[in-house]
Amino acid sequence: MKPGEPTAVRELFEEIAPRYDQLNDLLSLGLHRHWKRVVLSRLAPRRGERFVDLCCGTGDLALLLAAAVRPGGEVLGLDAAAAPLALARQRSNAQPWLPVRWLQGDALATGLPNHWADGASMAYGLRNLADPAAGLVELRRVLRPGGRAVVLDFNRPDPADPQAGPIQAFQRAYLQRIVVPVAGLAGLHDHYAYLEASLQRFPTGPEQERLARAAGFSAARHLPMALGTMGLLELVA
Repeated sequence: MKPGEPTAVRELFEEIAPRYDQLNDLLSLGLHRHWKRVVLSRLAPRRGERFVDLCCGTGDLALLLAAAVRPGGEVLGLDAAAAPLALARQRSNAQPWLPVRWLQGDALATGLPNHWADGASMAYGLRNLADPAAGLVELRRVLRPGGRAVVLDFNRPDPADPQAGPIQAFQRAYLQRIVVPVAGLAGLHDHYAYLEASLQRFPTGPEQERLARAAGFSAARHLPMALGTMGLLELVA
């Protein structure tokens, strides 16, 4: 599978959706939930604000945002794949008081009005877009001036970082020896083998900062996390 190819990526997430949350918990030892709470704390959503969660998957981050902006606020969770959105809707149906709605759509062309959102999040989505730079342009377009966004994803270490070699070696070993074999037990070997290929084309932290500024963000800061294996891109429109 070619990384970033829209149809293939959408089909991948359609197929892995039923096992996605369980595998995330298992393969990250539950840490992905902590990392998403870090996203929430960095965004600091307030009552009455409007947020969009791009590439929302099964909706865990969007639901956290919705709990934070009530009353008076709203959250839109957008994803290209239907199966994860179906699971997200099931989750929100169990919490009908949360101001969240779901939309199947393209993070490169959301269809939202200019400056629609006070804030935005994207977890494990930028790496999968056909054009991450265009994704940042669209993200900037939908944010009001001064709006903030946080992008969470795997980190491809900057070659200039003295620790880049060890970090990459650890990532590669983790993906090849743990992630892919465990996913293979669930019949998803090829789906998770895609992770390493997608990382090879992903911009490094400094490159993401440059792309964000070129997209019109007034501030962009990339923060490595989890011993450099993950990264947070903090943005201000």
